[in-house]
Amino acid sequence: MNKLNEIKKIKFCIGPMSKNIVDTIINFSNKNNKNIMLIPSRRQIEYNGGYVNNWNTKDFCSYVKSKSNYIYLQRDHSGPGQGTIMDDGLKSLEEDCKYFDIIHIDPWKKYTLYKDGLESTIKLINYCYNLNNNLYFEISTEEAIRKFEIDELKSLMNDLKKNFKKEVYDKIIYLVIQSGTSLKEGVNTGIYNNLRLTNMIKLTKELNVMSKEHNGDWIRKSDIVDKFNHGLNALNIAPEFGMIETKVILEEIEKLDEIKSKQYFEKFFEICYNSKKWVKWVKEDFDPFQNKKKLIEICGHYVFTNLELINIKNNLPNIDDKIKQSIYKKLENLFNLIN
Repeated sequence: MNKLNEIKKIKFCIGPMSKNIVDTIINFSNKNNKNIMLIPSRRQIEYNGGYVNNWNTKDFCSYVKSKSNYIYLQRDHSGPGQGTIMDDGLKSLEEDCKYFDIIHIDPWKKYTLYKDGLESTIKLINYCYNLNNNLYFEISTEEAIRKFEIDELKSLMNDLKKNFKKEVYDKIIYLVIQSGTSLKEGVNTGIYNNLRLTNMIKLTKELNVMSKEHNGDWIRKSDIVDKFNHGLNALNIAPEFGMIETKVILEEIEKLDEIKSKQYFEKFFEICYNSKKWVKWVKEDFDPFQNKKKLIEICGHYVFTNLELINIKNNLPNIDDKIKQSIYKKLENLFNLIN
């Protein structure tokens, strides 16, 4: 089996926001013979653990690879400051290089100037390639981190070509393109720019790399279809899947008697509120106490391993089965769009 040919079949790259999501994707891929990419960020899964099922990099990758031959693994947003602390990202990458198929090299959170970001991209790709020359790479970043114009993306690829040996440059298989996606308060706040997408995809074809767009959450079905019809190779979706799971938990809590329902809802809110994980996803004028349900929906996936929330779930009959059914249905809907 040619790994690159299999990767080229992948349309949807999904954030592993929970064990339920990972297990459902494994089940779906095996049942339907579909290639899917799992794309953990450093905060989700890291060499020393993360908020998703408390998995570290090795354990997560071993778990997935042992259960499906259809799933490929990519580190999303590797690089300096992309974890829970401001670091150089090298310790994380050292472990990533042992287990992932693809690494997204993204120094742009720290380096907004083109020259600095280019130098860091070169350094990080060389670092990874020297550790594992079977790796593939994705470069550039999403619009919410740093906006790229088409000319800059072209320069980035040309400058990398000048600085790498052919065998290293050829390992760059994805270029992140931008067409106006942006996430805030559980919705996609971006304005889809069809012309921008078309021109960027045209560039990737000229450069002989695959196009990938981030923040594919909460966008209209017609826009997803339009993106792929225009030649987009792959789309990242992450928090939307976490919200599906959170909403199922909330729905089941609402079915309980009034006293328990209120008690569990307030406890879920308290857990989410105290985590502070919701802060970066809301506008400055967001009032958490007037928007308790919305705060939970935005933040719930960060606290799935919280013991108090697990205790609540233990009082919700067949909750994990119901969650998996909802996630499976979402996957079916996505793949039906591109069929």
